[in-house]
Formats: sequence, structure tokens, C-alpha cells
Amino acid sequence: MKKILFLFTASMLFHTVLFGAKISDVASIVGVRDNHLIGYSLVVGLQKTGDGTTSKFTLQSIANMLKAMNIDMKPIDIKSKNVAAVVVTAELAPFARQGDKINITVSSIGDAKSLEGGTLLMTPLKGVDGKIYALAQGAVSIGGRNAKGAGESHPTAGLIYDGGLVEREIAIDLYNQEYVTLSLKEANFQNSVSIQKSLNNYYSTEVAVAMDSRTVKLKKPSDKTMIEFLAEVQEVDMNYSVQDRIVINERTGTIVSGVGIHIKPIIMTHGDITIKITEQNVPSRPAGSMVVDENMIIGLNENELYTKEGTTTVANLVRSLQKLGATPKDIISILEAMKSAGSISAELKLI
Repeated sequence: MKKILFLFTASMLFHTVLFGAKISDVASIVGVRDNHLIGYSLVVGLQKTGDGTTSKFTLQSIANMLKAMNIDMKPIDIKSKNVAAVVVTAELAPFARQGDKINITVSSIGDAKSLEGGTLLMTPLKGVDGKIYALAQGAVSIGGRNAKGAGESHPTAGLIYDGGLVEREIAIDLYNQEYVTLSLKEANFQNSVSIQKSLNNYYSTEVAVAMDSRTVKLKKPSDKTMIEFLAEVQEVDMNYSVQDRIVINERTGTIVSGVGIHIKPIIMTHGDITIKITEQNVPSRPAGSMVVDENMIIGLNENELYTKEGTTTVANLVRSLQKLGATPKDIISILEAMKSAGSISAELKLI
């Protein structure tokens, strides 16, 4: 229960502070993004914590590696437990150049017990087009061994900091472009138009056109390079509209909501919980009532929630249900039913 109260408080801070934002917080430049890389290899030098003989692909990989070194050996003859087969992943940042170093993630795919102390052999990392963009190699770090009682360690995955070298660049020619497109991180017509107005006011000319709820097309001013233009665009302030939303995780019983999301007065029953929500200019205080604050009073005898007019919100409802002993599962079911009944107009998102 304490967890839910904390999450509502955090949401309150977020909702109150975020009246404005920089364009870089709301939108990204189309084409400027990370790219996923992946590869397969072996980690060697383990202390009998590698893959066993049941991981036949590991034995075959060892045999193939030795064959490339002019050592012919059958997989069935290999008994080493100091080697583990791994999948290697990395993120290639935009504008990365040949020779730049990137971080590498190494994850066991066999039955190895630990990658601690191991060394990743040279691994080509490919993109979705099948081309090699980086090479990875180096000592694997699993972040140290956790002391007893300090939480579980995860020794079958590790990192190699700066363990990858960029070999192929992804060409992005922004400098010679006249036009560029911004993509909003969340579709919202108001925010799209807000970016358009903010940029056109900032440059006192038509440099931005909102194409839809997520796309804004920009034209570079004649007196600036595209790089100078985008550097300024990202720092321009705009009015940011936050869409009311209630996020629910049914597996963990977590509820996140803005404190200002209003609900319509309603009578509801859920299991042995029955409550009526009533808005009044001055909340009533019947006998046996529980005063939550000056805007909300729970009439325990009547199972009625009295709220000051204009303060009937999801946050207040959850607080009152907690006072009545409702579990997180009960509260989630009630919110879902209220959304279906039209008492809550905000978007309800299940994760």
C-alpha cells in the first residue's frame, strides 16, 4: 500500500513541474538514432564454470575455431568446461566513426554457470542488413560478486566497457540538407502545433510546419547551416501538453496517475466494498466519519465519500479506498470498471 501512495506523490511532482519543455525533450530528429548490433562468439578462460558437454553448439564452435588455426579436432573429443557460447550485443550511436569505441553486452546462451574472469574472443557485430559494423573483444566484467544477503548476482551476463571498435560508418548527411523532420516521442496534435508556433515565433518566419500529430517538417533558414539550425531548435522552449493517463501494472499492483485526473460522482460495488461518491460545497461530517483532509471525508457508516466540489480525483479515490481496506488488486478492478462506465475520461493504460 505504501508503494502506491509513493507513486501518486511522485506523479504529483511530475505533473506540477512540467508546464514547459525544450523541443529536444519532446521530439527527436528523424534519421538520427542508435542502431542495434548482434554477434555470436565464445568466452574463454573460465574456471570450470563454462558450458558442459550438453551444449553441443559450444563444442562445435570450439572445433571450428581450432580448425581455423590448423588444429583438426572433433567436437566429441572436446571436454573443456572453461568456454561458454555467448550472444554479443551493442548499440551503434548516430555519427559514430571508424575507430570509435562502444560498450559491449555479453550474454550466455548455454548452460554456463558464470562468465566471471572470462575473455571474449574477437566477434564481428552485424546490423540487420548483415554487414559488419563493429568488432568486439576483451575481458568480461560481471560487476563484482554480491555478498551473501546483498541480493542475487547475475553472473551469466556481463559488460565489456569500450570493448567494441567501430569498423563501418552509417552515413547521415545532415549538413547538405535543406529540410529535416522532427518526430514527437508521443503523438499529440497540441504538442505538434506548439512546436510549430514556438519555432516560427523564435525565427520570426515560417520554418516549421506541423504535418500530423507526430511529425513536424523544418526548413533551414538561409543564414544558418543545418547543424547550427538543429542545435538551436533543440534548445527552444515550448508549451508542453501532458495527456491525462492512468498507468496500471496488474502483475505488481502498481498504479501511476496524475493527481488532477477528475472522476464523475458514482455509486460502485466491488465484492464487499460499496461506496458512493458525493460532491458538496462543504463536505459533510456525519457521525462516525473519517476525516482524510479538508477536501475529503469518508462516512464509514454510510460507505459514502464526501468530497469538496472540484476535488473528486483518482488520487483522492485511491486514498479513500485504501482507508477502507481495499487491496491494490481491488483498486485496479474498480478503476477499470469506472473507466468502462465513463466515470473516468482519462486514458487507462495496462502494462
